[in-house]
Amino acid sequence: MDALHGTGAAPLTDALRETGVTVRRAGPGDAVAGVLPRWVALPGTTEEVAALTRLSAEHDLAVVPVGGGTKLHWGPPPERCDLLLDTCGLNQVLEHASGDLVVRVQAGVTTDSLAETLAARGQELSLDVPLAGATVGGVLATATAGPRRFRYGTARDLLIGVTVVLADGTVARSGGRVVKNVAGYDLGKLFTGSYGTLGVITEAAFRLHPIPGDRRWITVRMPAPGPPDGDGRPGPLPGVDALALELAASQAEPSAIELDWPDLRDAPTVAALVEGSAAGDRAQAVRALMGEYGTARVADRPPGWWGTLPGDEPLLELRVRPARVGDALRTVAAHGPPARVRGSVASGILQIALPPDVEGSAFAGFVSSVRDGLGPLGGGLTVLAAPYGLARRVDRWGPVSALPLMRRVKERFDPGRRMSPGRSVGGI
Repeated sequence: MDALHGTGAAPLTDALRETGVTVRRAGPGDAVAGVLPRWVALPGTTEEVAALTRLSAEHDLAVVPVGGGTKLHWGPPPERCDLLLDTCGLNQVLEHASGDLVVRVQAGVTTDSLAETLAARGQELSLDVPLAGATVGGVLATATAGPRRFRYGTARDLLIGVTVVLADGTVARSGGRVVKNVAGYDLGKLFTGSYGTLGVITEAAFRLHPIPGDRRWITVRMPAPGPPDGDGRPGPLPGVDALALELAASQAEPSAIELDWPDLRDAPTVAALVEGSAAGDRAQAVRALMGEYGTARVADRPPGWWGTLPGDEPLLELRVRPARVGDALRTVAAHGPPARVRGSVASGILQIALPPDVEGSAFAGFVSSVRDGLGPLGGGLTVLAAPYGLARRVDRWGPVSALPLMRRVKERFDPGRRMSPGRSVGGI
């Protein structure tokens, strides 16, 4: 350990400030999942991030990047946190090549402000981020995506280039508008969903789409679940699987197919989005298809719940093959406590919000039972956010077959375990 690290903060504070970056002492509001950092730094360029991480490597400081802070409570607490690296100063749109449908931005740009910039040229980044104030870097680090993931894919699918700063201060770039690659790694795919454990994302380039000229939402309230079976398990959820598959294969080509189920004892709502040319006619075709399951309606505005999370915490994410969504939902309903479910039935990715006052034993039992039920369906359940007292009762991620490979990647990129240590799968 460097002498400065153990004998006092003032010399190291001065060293951090000598990088030219604004650095301040951390306060209670800067805690990361309950762990208070020592300093907060606000760099404005990739080079400043590199200078900070280089100095952190020299003094064995643990670094945690933060963007808008909208998902800072997701994932486990870091094992330690010396320097909170706030990317709010990395807030520039560096290049918008509208003719090429490409934009390059710094990581601290919020998706809201980016949408405004792109809309001025009639273009958009088709991600539907569910949390206002989220930054580009935060969206990539947590692999967040909204309803239109069904048509356009997730952040990693729209990402064509990325600039990152590694734990030793090395600046690396890959993908579109590439300067150099790092030993053949696809940095965009590696860093998307890495929770800041491999390095700091400082810039990203995305492919864009024209904003559709017309959009229509079609909603239908599905039949309520059938009566419980002899073992007390909820009855089947009529039609959800079949409707999702019919819509996904429809020539009307919906961009999103979402479900909202606020009360597992009652009927869920399914909504689909069609956009672009002849949206009105295509919406009528979708309405006719959905009308076989209930009274379907067409609107030019989304339902109020569209593109939002079902709750804050405890918040879990279920993943299953779309053809097994109905069985997965029945498993969720069978194991209470009361939950609110929302998400993409076409992609098989749904979020589950539990009551904020759920007791620890009920929470652990729910996670364990649902995972057991999802296993035969080829699905999984992740705890995105939960108070520490609840989360410590379970494995947040559940079984992950790729964990050995992920550990080797962590060792390659951050052998000193200084980048958001412990924030990802298996304590990575």
